[in-house]
Amino acid sequence: MTAIGRTRARAVETLSLDSPDRRNALSAPFVAELAAALTDCAEDPAVRAVVLTHTGGTFSAGADLRDPPRPEAMAALLRQIVALPKPVVARVTGHVRAGGLGLLAACDLAVASHRATFAFTEVRIGVAPALISLPLLPRADPRALARHCLTGERFDAAEAARTGVVTAAGDDADAVLEPILDGLRRSSPQALAETKRLLTARVLEAFDRDAAGLTALSARLFSSAQAREGMAAFLERRDPEWVV
Repeated sequence: MTAIGRTRARAVETLSLDSPDRRNALSAPFVAELAAALTDCAEDPAVRAVVLTHTGGTFSAGADLRDPPRPEAMAALLRQIVALPKPVVARVTGHVRAGGLGLLAACDLAVASHRATFAFTEVRIGVAPALISLPLLPRADPRALARHCLTGERFDAAEAARTGVVTAAGDDADAVLEPILDGLRRSSPQALAETKRLLTARVLEAFDRDAAGLTALSARLFSSAQAREGMAAFLERRDPEWVV
């Protein structure tokens, strides 16, 4: 069963994360299907830009703890979004957690409604936001990231916009999105591709320099005893053993 919905309107392809019963958790098949859809968008000259959105109340809960993607596949997906020769805009009206924030950071632009909430929950299950740091660190406020990544606290759309986790927030995500899409539709495909190349050069440098080491770190942490305890506690709806 497909996990990615696809629609098109006036040269903008909308990809919807469409597994609401699993809170759009990033499983191995889910990541592969999203990567294939992005490849189609990159190769289709009729697509000017891509909107990445969701069905249900959660944009993405992060990695599917029952069937997580290989770290290499997750790193490749994030890099693919950054390197896609067309702008990718995230539209968020629900909750975003852990690896879901990596998807937002990889997008060129992200808009959120005030119903959206965000949290870097990795530390609460015994791992770190290793791979998602690649697109995130060059784009968001360092002091805010230190607080949110170290504590796992939930924060709202206004804070996400203030700190660069998203581009803009408002009561209605579509109202915020409308002028952005209008601007993209008015822009030449060649100019968009080359401008995006300029804007993402440093992010891609970080991927090429650090992805292998962070992939290894992610694999090591997810296989650790503390991660096993943290993931078991999450699935069993209890506190992990280190909570005091």
